Amino acid sequence: MGQKVHPIGFRLGINRTWDSRWFSRKEYPKLLHEDLHIRSYLKRNLAHAGISRIEIERAAERAKVNIYTSRPAIIIGKKGTEVDRIKKEIQALTKRTDKEIFINIKEVRNAEIDSQLVAENVALQLERRVAFRRVMKKAISSALRFGAKGIKIACAGRLAGAEMARREWYLEGRVPLHTIRAQIDYGFAEAKTTYGQIGVKVWIYKGDSLELEVSDTVSTEERAPKRMKSDRRSGAFADGEKKVRRRRRARKLDSEITADNDDSGNDLTDQRNRPGKRMESQQDKKPAQFPAAAREKKVENRSDEKGHDTGAQKNNGPLSESDQNDENNISPNN
Repeated sequence: MGQKVHPIGFRLGINRTWDSRWFSRKEYPKLLHEDLHIRSYLKRNLAHAGISRIEIERAAERAKVNIYTSRPAIIIGKKGTEVDRIKKEIQALTKRTDKEIFINIKEVRNAEIDSQLVAENVALQLERRVAFRRVMKKAISSALRFGAKGIKIACAGRLAGAEMARREWYLEGRVPLHTIRAQIDYGFAEAKTTYGQIGVKVWIYKGDSLELEVSDTVSTEERAPKRMKSDRRSGAFADGEKKVRRRRRARKLDSEITADNDDSGNDLTDQRNRPGKRMESQQDKKPAQFPAAAREKKVENRSDEKGHDTGAQKNNGPLSESDQNDENNISPNN
């Protein structure tokens, strides 16, 4: 079975950073559970605001929460009243009133190419009994229209209320999961339908990270040769090289066979391809008879049947008229 790696965890420290950035030795379990409670609370109470992801940073007795949302006005509220309310509730949730908490609201410009928002949108429409194929195709077309280079959506569960669960997915464009420098955005959501839960996974390819390319400070002499732009083209190029090598080997083998045939004087390829003919070796072949000797032997056989000594007449001179007539009257079967 093919093993799948989480696209975000596979690229941590390369072109993706951690969502929780802090360090602690003694209070690590406690702070970890605080982060989980904060995320679950915000996701549950601000689900209508379209939250993409939540980042938490800690330093000493301070905590900064960055909320990425597609509808920042809903979270901010009138004159920032909603932000103050969320701040107080988070302090009560963590049971640390003496700790300072800062909340930053950051807007997601294009929600159509944010994998988490796309997954949640698909899940929401599945809960409203919309056909899952129509939802998936619509999400793919809108993502490509807004600049995504590739997108893959997978739905698993009792699709359309089927008795047996199955998994269906659609892919458009390129989604190079094994390319580390590729910026792959991954999102997951669950649709809670009357038939059961349906899982929705979304992969969106937004291009390669330019930071991982060769820096401009490196001189042109030290710079490594450039690779091809896309892995698909490079793979096709490698396949083309293999085909060329196979053709060269086949031509070399054909030339060797023709050279052997020229040396032996026998065209083995024609004998092999000729139907109803068996290939004979040099030992099996009978020595060829000269036409003159064969004609003399045939004439001797005919003379024995008629009682004429054709050999003696041949040595003495030409045949008489009666003998020539007898020779002409001999049937071809004899």
